[in-house]
Amino acid sequence: MARPEGLVAAVRAAEAAGFDSVWAGEHIVLPDPQVPPSPMDPRDPALDSLLALTWAAAHTTTLRLATGIMILPQRNPLVLAKEVATLDVLSAGRVMIGVGVGYLEPEFEAIGANFAERGPVTDEYLDALEALWYAERPEYHGRFVDFAGIDAHPRPVQRPIPLVASGHSRAAYRRAIRRAHGWYGYWMTPDDAATSMEGLRAAARDVERPAALGELEISVTPRGRLTPERIAAFADAGVHRLVVLAVDDPLQTIDATVAALQAR
Repeated sequence: MARPEGLVAAVRAAEAAGFDSVWAGEHIVLPDPQVPPSPMDPRDPALDSLLALTWAAAHTTTLRLATGIMILPQRNPLVLAKEVATLDVLSAGRVMIGVGVGYLEPEFEAIGANFAERGPVTDEYLDALEALWYAERPEYHGRFVDFAGIDAHPRPVQRPIPLVASGHSRAAYRRAIRRAHGWYGYWMTPDDAATSMEGLRAAARDVERPAALGELEISVTPRGRLTPERIAAFADAGVHRLVVLAVDDPLQTIDATVAALQAR
């Protein structure tokens, strides 16, 4: 979805069809030559997730705007807080922030981000974002980010902005249970989704979930063609939302998804 006119056509069609959200992933840079486990060729076009969602916001009125996902430890949390708050204001409160810790070490090295401690960095950055968005006087003192005596307005429209966590490690599942409104999995079968649900249930036995977060909402990008039977299998696994990957012709993808849902 790197063509501006194609993106506009897709989000307008999705909104008209009754979809609830559009999602944008990211890789700021990619290893060249491509190396495992990188899923993309370094010449594959990939728009910046927040700028792409801003473009989508300008051409829609109801669609939620989600990052799926943003590699949080590669971002400056103060700059990111401003960018996300800006998009939430411009879209009248439609932002959902999906975050992950990342896994491509060459990407981290090129950006100058901390790969070895990316999990703890992610947790501190989430704390810093919350302070910048919601605290009357933003202040945070940690190992990886430290600030006081500052402020940043406008604040987000939403309080709180829905947070979606991603990842398949024990730490990632615990992060989702402890502090996120949702969890997101990419390129999954119904069996994959069931395995992740078991990981999340195990994490819920180890860490307490704040009542204010409510039920953990599960979003998955499915692998393979959608059929009524596969949609039902994802639902049976505990998935609430399918984030359909628009390939080749996004409008045909949207039409096919609507048809599969209606057939169910």
